[in-house]
Amino acid sequence: MQKKRCRKLGMMRRVLTCAIALISLVALFSAHLQHIFFPPSHVVSMLPDPYNLPTQREIRYQKLSRERRWIRPYLSKAPLPALKLDGANGSLDSSKLWKPPPNRDFVPCVDPSSSYIGPQETRGYLLVHTNGGLNQMRAGICDMVAVARIINATLVVPELDKRSFWQDTSNFSDVFDEDYFISSLANDVKIIKKLPKELLTATRAVKHFRSWSGIDYYEQEIASLWDDYQVIRAAKSDSRLANNNLPPDIQKLRCRACYEALRFSPPIEAMGKLLVDRMRAYGPYIALHLRYEKDMLAFSGCTHDLSIEEANELTAIRENTSYWKVKDIDPIEQRAKGYCPLTPKEVGMFLKALGFPATTPIYIAAGEIYGGDTRMADLTYRFPILKNKEKLATDEELDPFINHASQMAALDYIVSVESDIFIPSYSGNMARAVEGHRRFLGHRKTISPDRKLLVRFFDKIANGTMKEGKNLSSRITEIHKRRQGSPRKRKGPITGTKGTDRFRSEEAFYVNPLPDCLCQKESTENGTSSTLIVK
Repeated sequence: MQKKRCRKLGMMRRVLTCAIALISLVALFSAHLQHIFFPPSHVVSMLPDPYNLPTQREIRYQKLSRERRWIRPYLSKAPLPALKLDGANGSLDSSKLWKPPPNRDFVPCVDPSSSYIGPQETRGYLLVHTNGGLNQMRAGICDMVAVARIINATLVVPELDKRSFWQDTSNFSDVFDEDYFISSLANDVKIIKKLPKELLTATRAVKHFRSWSGIDYYEQEIASLWDDYQVIRAAKSDSRLANNNLPPDIQKLRCRACYEALRFSPPIEAMGKLLVDRMRAYGPYIALHLRYEKDMLAFSGCTHDLSIEEANELTAIRENTSYWKVKDIDPIEQRAKGYCPLTPKEVGMFLKALGFPATTPIYIAAGEIYGGDTRMADLTYRFPILKNKEKLATDEELDPFINHASQMAALDYIVSVESDIFIPSYSGNMARAVEGHRRFLGHRKTISPDRKLLVRFFDKIANGTMKEGKNLSSRITEIHKRRQGSPRKRKGPITGTKGTDRFRSEEAFYVNPLPDCLCQKESTENGTSSTLIVK
């Protein structure tokens, strides 16, 4: 009995010893976890917090020095991860995914020639009514700067479009830095904020300038109006100046106006930079211009994957918008020709095929997506780190911009220009403007989807004759190797086209400012210096 009791006591001691040891280990492990997930307050205060959001008051009064402006000569790169990423092609080196195309040493060269002189005595005043969305107006404003120079006019700060689809009430100074615009172009064109009082009631020539016109048209036909009028009003500003065959100094002036003078207002620039910084907290990111909004689908007549009710709603919008001239559109033919924006689902398939992993941060540069979260579900499933203005900023921060489509679009423009990769789902005004700006700033990586070929693949997947995987990935990757924004001269008109169709088929000036505004650095033989060679 005594031996049994001793044996039991020994076992109990061992059990108690093990229990005490286990409790001690749990306590130590628990304390370690608490230190990691709930550090002391003095430690928390030392950690970087990308979500420590400043108030709108702080943004409004933030001083933006020239060095802190969002438009910089070269992109501020976030550190690229050194991991091997498993994409659709297998193991892909992440640096290849994010690596920009070779820029072949092209740099901006927009200084005027030695024979260029300042603005001459004005012959009258040019009033401009811009039309369209933000980027359509931007291009028109820059063209009208050049027109004012050509016809020797004093340019009155342009009036922004308040009657378009977006019904935006913003004035020029709400969207752009008005004083900077005037002062930075002082050596080119005289610009004033308002027409002189004595001319407010003067008879003015209201003119629809001919589309894609050359310098002779303006120097002769338009300048002749000064014989009878002191004020000329341009009723529209979009596509009123030719893309090509203009004097070099006029082309360089267009670039100075677009990429230097026409910067956004300080509140927009500050908010845009804040969004860029917050996006950078996730690492290198893609800016996806997902042009899948109600107005775009209604205008283009694209109804793929939509319900009958949705298709009818879009058709009604198109038929009731008077200035949209084309009413009867075949959506199947439109899509087959590559004229439709990719759907969110198609974009997800495209990105996966290119090799981007599910952890890729993506900024959605767009307004309200037609169909909302339901339409975005497939893209969100494939790439869960999807951000936009509303997710990166507080309601308070966005409140000054929220009811102004042009100002909201300007925020997307800034984040898109600054992105590591820009991908548009449709080649609209925003996509073209951002691509041109990124080319001007060093040929930053811009992947332009070949929609005509892509929809063929997607349709085969839908009907079961093709599957997602290595075969699809290799084909899509190969097709897009030469669609990443590398330097090339601006494309001219399509052979055989005539008249207006000839101009329409040209690549727009602001999509690709090469050769007019970009020069190539070439080293001398000893390699110690370089020269700029205009190509």
